[in-house]
Formats: sequence, C-alpha cells, structure tokens
Amino acid sequence: MPNLPWYVYAMLLAPLALILVVAAYKALQVRAAREWPSAPGKVVISNSEVRDVRVLDDSREIGHRFEERNFANIVYEYTVRGKVLRNNRVSIGEDRGNFEVAETIAKYPAGMAVTVFYNPLHPNEAVLERDLPKGLWGCLGIGTAVVLAIVFGGVFGLNRFSEFLSARLADPKVSPLVMVFGAFGVVIALFALVMQKQQRLAMKWPVVSGTVQMSDVEQYRAAPSEQGSRGAMMYQRQVSYAYRFNDVDYTAIEARFATGSNSTSGWLMRKFMTAYQDGSVVKVYVNPLNPSEATLNPRTSFAWVLWLLAAGFAGVTYYTAVHGWAENS
Repeated sequence: MPNLPWYVYAMLLAPLALILVVAAYKALQVRAAREWPSAPGKVVISNSEVRDVRVLDDSREIGHRFEERNFANIVYEYTVRGKVLRNNRVSIGEDRGNFEVAETIAKYPAGMAVTVFYNPLHPNEAVLERDLPKGLWGCLGIGTAVVLAIVFGGVFGLNRFSEFLSARLADPKVSPLVMVFGAFGVVIALFALVMQKQQRLAMKWPVVSGTVQMSDVEQYRAAPSEQGSRGAMMYQRQVSYAYRFNDVDYTAIEARFATGSNSTSGWLMRKFMTAYQDGSVVKVYVNPLNPSEATLNPRTSFAWVLWLLAAGFAGVTYYTAVHGWAENS
C-alpha cells in the first residue's frame, strides 16, 4: 500500500464514515420506535406539496441554498388519551423530497384507515411506518466494500501507474503532471458522455403541459476566495413551473445560467429570460420513473464545451509528456 499520510486516507473515507453514522443513528430511532404504542387513525389529506429544502452549497457565501422539492403530503388523524391529533410524517426515515411522491399518495389515499405509531412521551410525534427499508444494511455493507475497494485500489493503482510512467519518461518528475492532466481529461469526457446520454433519454420522456409560475433572477454572493477576499456577486436565472403527471401535481425549477459580471449580468439575464413569461404555457418533459424530475429543454448545448475541455487536457497531457522527454534527450 502506498505510504501516504494518514489524513489523506481520512479525507477519502470521511464521506463513507458520515453515511454509516447517519445509518446507525436512524437504526437507533427505529429501535426506539418499535416500543411505541399504536392507535387507529385515518388519512384526511393525501396530495402533493411543495416545500423548501435547505441544501449545502459551498459555492455560496452563506454555505447553503434553498430548493423547492415535491413531497407526498399525507395528513392523518389519531386520538391519544381523548385528544385528537394530526401528523404528516409517514416514515421514520428521512424524506428529502422528489422521491416516490405518486407511490406514497397511492399507498395512503384520503379516507384510508391506518395504524399510527406514536411516541408515548410526546404523542404529537408519530409515524405510519417505523421500519427502515428492507435490505438497507445489506446495501450499506456492499456499498462500503465497494467504496473501500475503489479508494484503496485507486490509490494503489495510481501509485503503480505513476511508477509505470516514471520508468518510461525521460524526465520522471513530470509523471505526476501527466497523471493529473490526463485524469482531468478523462473525468471531463465522462461528464460529457453522461450529459449526452441523459439528453438522449430525456428526449424520449413523455411531454405534458405546464405553467410558468415564476421567471426571475436570483442574486447571491459567491464563497470567499482562498485569499479571504469576499466573493463576487452572482446572478442566476431561475424558472419555476408547475405541471401535472398521472393526476399528481408537481413543481420544478430550472436554473441554467449564471454570471459573475456585475456590469452586464442584468442585461444578460433579461436576454435569457425572454422565452419564459410568468403564467405562460410550456411543454414539460417528465421522467416517467421519477415524475419529480422534469425539464423544459432536454437538449443541452454544454456538452461540446466539455468535449473541448477534454481535448484540451489531452493535448496538454501529450505536450507535457513529450516536452519532458525532449528536454532530456
């Protein structure tokens, strides 16, 4: 195994450790919920609902942003010690939105009799499902093994590949640069392939009619620079639109253009917003496997930029390798 500092391995494994800690915490919640008593209840509201969800975003000065996401709003009533209570939490697991909205609504229609599990110390806390998804720990175990194999195998493989390059370049010192430039080129090319594949799939999605709810420019300040200076003001066009798919209402947001130019950003935003007016009817391409995912324009013009960047890194990689050889020949 390569002799790397311990903190390098710690950084690589930190995301996995965080996932396992969260899973263990949820498992403890499930264990506690198994002791909760139950009460008969009834679903009184079963529809979709849009909620603001806080999302981490290190590109912004405040470190987060808010996203509108679709949720299944299942409101049920139950009685504890003669008091009628209401709740809308379905599962003990975390619901971050845009996931199985239609399926949950179909599972718990309005008027359905349900069994409600409530916290005896705080009866307002209740759920309809108190078990984690089946096979969760098995998936986490397999995922952990795969991540460990990728991390340690990748580090070991990179170390071996660096030795391989160093033995074949006249200047072994340029091998790290060749690896870095080549890796950037490969990653960017993979992103371009994924974007093109998603475009081809989205072009085949069913199309429904939607209504633009809001077309506006969001203004925010970028994260501080490495030198500590305050970030520039950024402007991002956002288009929020509502649509209906298989008798369920959804809302989606598209944000595709951002600029850090204070002098011209307002003009550019107005230029790019002319196609979407509040209240206008638009065609919405909806992912049938997850209707919360939709787009107004499945075509992307950004893939060619990625291909140019990938070609540029390939050229730099080749030039670095050849230049190092020429200097020592």
